Amino acid sequence: MNDIAMDPSGWCAAAQALQADTVALRRAIHAEPELGLETPKTLAKVKAALAGLPLEWKQGTSTTGAIAVLRGGQPGRSVLLRGDMDALPMPEDTGLPFRSEVQGTMHACGHYTHTAMLASAAKAMCARRKALSGTVLFMFQPGEEGWHGAKCMIDDGLLDDPVPDSAFALHIIPNAPAGVFTGKGGPMMASADVIHIDVRGKGGHASMPHHTVDPIPVACEIVTALQVFVTRRIDVFDPVVITFGKIEAGSTDNVIPEMARLLGTVRAVSEASRKAAHEGIERVATNVARAHDCEARVHIEHGFPVTVCDAKAVKHAAGAVAAMFGKDAWMDMHAPVMGAEDFSYVLQRVPGAMVFLGVCPEGQAWQSACPCHSNKMVLNEAVLARGVAAHCAIAARFLAGGFDD
Repeated sequence: MNDIAMDPSGWCAAAQALQADTVALRRAIHAEPELGLETPKTLAKVKAALAGLPLEWKQGTSTTGAIAVLRGGQPGRSVLLRGDMDALPMPEDTGLPFRSEVQGTMHACGHYTHTAMLASAAKAMCARRKALSGTVLFMFQPGEEGWHGAKCMIDDGLLDDPVPDSAFALHIIPNAPAGVFTGKGGPMMASADVIHIDVRGKGGHASMPHHTVDPIPVACEIVTALQVFVTRRIDVFDPVVITFGKIEAGSTDNVIPEMARLLGTVRAVSEASRKAAHEGIERVATNVARAHDCEARVHIEHGFPVTVCDAKAVKHAAGAVAAMFGKDAWMDMHAPVMGAEDFSYVLQRVPGAMVFLGVCPEGQAWQSACPCHSNKMVLNEAVLARGVAAHCAIAARFLAGGFDD
């Protein structure tokens, strides 16, 4: 490897020197969150922060996502680093001085920090461009929260020229020890699909249920039957989670409705268990309904695939982290997380890894810190410099020598 890849202290110093910029951009994005595939104000803040740097910008037509291309002083490999930009449709109750100015919208999943860390990493790497051999792609992506933004950018051809040889992403975790990185090879996060079940019966007077076909108890039975299906028909070592978050039926107390609707999610950590779950949901719902003279119509909306990390890429990231911060800064994950990530689309095309970074707020026990998607989520901003340095070191180390042996 060349000197730049073997200089972890240099990346740490560069990240620390940019800490004020990282925090300022993070706070500016937090105060003005945007949803979905259209995040033009956020992208404008990023471009303003990176103005004047030797970056080539590429944008597609389906989103406001963009890739900033940094070409090193010498030809070589290419590596992609990703930060997501979109927020969540939820209220904020943090009381922060830079809290959201957009009612009902909050950055509660750390995307603002991912974007800010990636922008600072781009600054740091631009400053050492001539020493780099190869190309770095900084992927600023909208639409992670269920909008398939990564897939949209891939479909727009933004990962085609050049095609990256590896890809990495950081994701902050507030309820994890501050400054500690973690990851695992293989399935790291679950697939996420949406379950729609309509149970149709026959409506009538609530006092005479024998003259009706009541869909409400049938819908409830389907919910419980599917929990039995998971525990008895799915391999416990290849897990599935089925949860119904919404049941909708009826209009008043003395009318049995004709229809009951279920809305839920199914998570899996392999395509095999995902397929088995889909087939089981259809079979159980249809036949439970039929047993009660009802009809069940099942529709499963495909969401993100399983996030599968390359084992060599995880080892590579762990080595870069340990070289900068010591071996205690890395902690191996031993089980996947049942949350989902659309970085999975990138990892279907390119070997790489997602790495979690603990940002537990100062003075709090990490076990009790508010997690991602909480209306009260806050984090330790001092840790962001570690994320910037990790981006730089992981990318430079790969450009210099590929994945660690």
